Amino acid sequence: MSPPRVGWKETAVECGFRFHTIDGSPYWDESVRYEFGLREIEDDIEDPTGELHLMCLDLVDRVVRSQELMERLAIPSAHRDLVADSWRRGDPHLYGRMDLCYDGSGPAKLLELNYDTPTAIYEAAFFQWVWLEQMRERGQLPASADQYNTIQEDLLDVFQHLRALTGTTGSDADSAFVFAAVRASDEDRGTAQYLQDIATQAGFRTRFENVEDIGIDPLGRFTDSADEVIRWAFKLYPWEWLFEDDFERFLSRSPTLWLEPPWKAVLSNKGILPLLWRTHEGHPNLLPAFFEDDPSAELPEGWVRKPFHSREGANIRIRTGSGDRIEVDGPYGKGPAIRQAYHPLPNFGDRYALVGSWVVGDRPTGIGMREDDSVVTRDSSRFVPHVILE
Repeated sequence: MSPPRVGWKETAVECGFRFHTIDGSPYWDESVRYEFGLREIEDDIEDPTGELHLMCLDLVDRVVRSQELMERLAIPSAHRDLVADSWRRGDPHLYGRMDLCYDGSGPAKLLELNYDTPTAIYEAAFFQWVWLEQMRERGQLPASADQYNTIQEDLLDVFQHLRALTGTTGSDADSAFVFAAVRASDEDRGTAQYLQDIATQAGFRTRFENVEDIGIDPLGRFTDSADEVIRWAFKLYPWEWLFEDDFERFLSRSPTLWLEPPWKAVLSNKGILPLLWRTHEGHPNLLPAFFEDDPSAELPEGWVRKPFHSREGANIRIRTGSGDRIEVDGPYGKGPAIRQAYHPLPNFGDRYALVGSWVVGDRPTGIGMREDDSVVTRDSSRFVPHVILE
């Protein structure tokens, strides 16, 4: 247990954390905290995250060279060149999150990748650091307490690098960097606006847009609400949705450089998990995973069925080793799926904990902890701060 800070909700409001409570239930929860030793962070989380990230990038290179693998991942044929060309050009990327199962006593296991539209970056990078600083100032944690968290500094480094790529003159330098999220989601808006603020610090002129307000000019270029051609855009909107939108035919025509880039469509796909297992079978940080139509997908010790593009635990089906079945409804029930070996989350006093391990650019950079009362981590699962104590 961890006594919450007096006035933490007022602090959240001052910091612009509008979604600390969702539908009347706490999303941010500092009534508990997770304590790590430095060795656990460096050896069991940071180093494996870096290794897994390099393995994933290697797989992207293999996938974009193979029409068979592109088809296996259900990437639409009309957009395979977009994805492959984005990788070959070296289109820059910003961030991603690996969801890991870790109980402190064995190798962390990769459950899935969130490499296209990951949320929870604001609370991981900024608000849990505010919590740490105030807890130390108030004597509720020792002055030596630390946190595995350089996320914000690393985000700024990436945006400064992107700013250098635009140069100091010309249309790219003069254009606004657009940050877009769907109108109906406070969490998505908060995520996009947090990243917008960092880009502003890096020297970009920025503008926030609702995804629904982005338009097309007569030349087939994406435009913002000021009718400016969008040169740079961060979109909290999945590539698989863009591939099915009315505007999908303009994706190859418009000069827009996207964060995340089209090649992230490979890594945001659950089909990457069986490809990782096939390439690195037996790796200590991987779980056996197979495409559902593979005979090996039976996994008699238990399995988790995941649609390629499911999110936040939706449409998950679980069969445990003892035969129990768990099923979560959602909007992603159609389309191909994988089966991954069942590896239950650690349970701490009826709280099931998930480690979100962040990569910014190509650098492992910090973690955020999520908790749920069930074995499935969902969009309503609580965010809990962590601390390093020696």
